[in-house]
Amino acid sequence: MIKSELARRRELIKRKWKPEFRRFLAWEFWKFERRDSYRRPKGNDNKMRVEVKGYPPRVKVGYRTMKEIRGLHPSGLVPVVVSNVKELEGLDPRQHIVYIASTVSLRKRAEIAKAASERGLRVVGW
Repeated sequence: MIKSELARRRELIKRKWKPEFRRFLAWEFWKFERRDSYRRPKGNDNKMRVEVKGYPPRVKVGYRTMKEIRGLHPSGLVPVVVSNVKELEGLDPRQHIVYIASTVSLRKRAEIAKAASERGLRVVGW
């Protein structure tokens, strides 16, 4: 991947804006605010379903991320989840960024991080 291509991807990722999709009445009830996962409004007279001005936006297809940047890390690199040192083989430091799986123990995690840094790969969340 050419460096300018990576810079262009980063710019696209930075420019993409999405609103905060909130559950209806999440701003009023503590139990909804605490676990504020989006739920589709279904009531007959629900103002959010009817999209009355002043209510939060609903999830729609138009908010989807562009294909070329969908699923990428904010750095513009492709994230790869790794469970052992063997899985680092074939990864390109200019294209991939490494996440160590949550099921990996601390000792193995250190080994993977060391091997990744020797190969020039960036490790996230370690």
